[in-house]
Amino acid sequence: MRLFLLIVSVSLATALCAADKKNVLLIAGSPSHGPGEHEHNAGIQLLAAGLKQAVPDLVKISFSLNGEWPSDEQIAAADTIVIYSDGGKKHPALPHLDQLAKKMSAGCGFVCLHYAVEPAYERAGWLTVDGKPVSPPPAGRFSVGKGAKEFKEWLGGYFEPYYSVNPHWTADFKSLPDHPISRGVKSFSSRDEWYFHMRFKDNREGVVPILSSRVPPEMISAQDGDYVGNPDVRREVLEEKKPQIVAWAVNRNDGGRGFGFCGGHYHSGWANDSQRMLVLNAILWTAKAEVPAGGVITKFSEAELAANQDKKPVRK
Repeated sequence: MRLFLLIVSVSLATALCAADKKNVLLIAGSPSHGPGEHEHNAGIQLLAAGLKQAVPDLVKISFSLNGEWPSDEQIAAADTIVIYSDGGKKHPALPHLDQLAKKMSAGCGFVCLHYAVEPAYERAGWLTVDGKPVSPPPAGRFSVGKGAKEFKEWLGGYFEPYYSVNPHWTADFKSLPDHPISRGVKSFSSRDEWYFHMRFKDNREGVVPILSSRVPPEMISAQDGDYVGNPDVRREVLEEKKPQIVAWAVNRNDGGRGFGFCGGHYHSGWANDSQRMLVLNAILWTAKAEVPAGGVITKFSEAELAANQDKKPVRK
């Protein structure tokens, strides 16, 4: 009888533990760019492996690759949804905004990595002179595109062309805020295509900067354009010398959590222990799982870090 009760108790404890696990759904976009760049499939599989390695008792993992949208069952079960993909009109979420809206209203987490922070982009709304866009645009002459309103709410901010910019530069993260996402993360620097000057929620409601860095002045174009520069960027960086936010968290009014991360252009960035830990911590936090005091610690060999990259032609 005692043995039977012990078996029942262990079975119940195991079932309760499994029920407490958070469901993390990771979505990789289609291959793009050259070798070692925008390695969505490899990056998603590496992050999934990191969670399985470090916190198997906290999460259950599922993922989809090559831009394929997950099943309705996977979406329904998700406690947080992570997207690492190209953005603009190629963003895999755009045909599914209604489905995602239902999840977000129920408090699901939302994470976008690198280009995935940019929803659809409509050039047609800009005033043009001699065939060239005028920047900044006159009020009411530009539609920010499909998904912008949703991403602003769900993610806390997004990349908006003619407002945000995307140079390649070395960001130096000397200090991090006291936040679960930064647990265990040491100061670090990284060369990447760090987007900045995001279009955040009004008054940055609920938004917490996680990574911020001063931008080298030579990264700021004197020209206006959809991705290169505008008067607001020049004022903030060159005149006011404001550090620019390149990763942020948001507590949403619907009870959900979001995290935007502007790095991730180069697959080699995932070899940086601090960068990898920060993103893994953020995934846990958005799923409402407890981030370990020392952060999500993972170890990978060079072969494991390089695995699963897409076969792409070398750019000449």
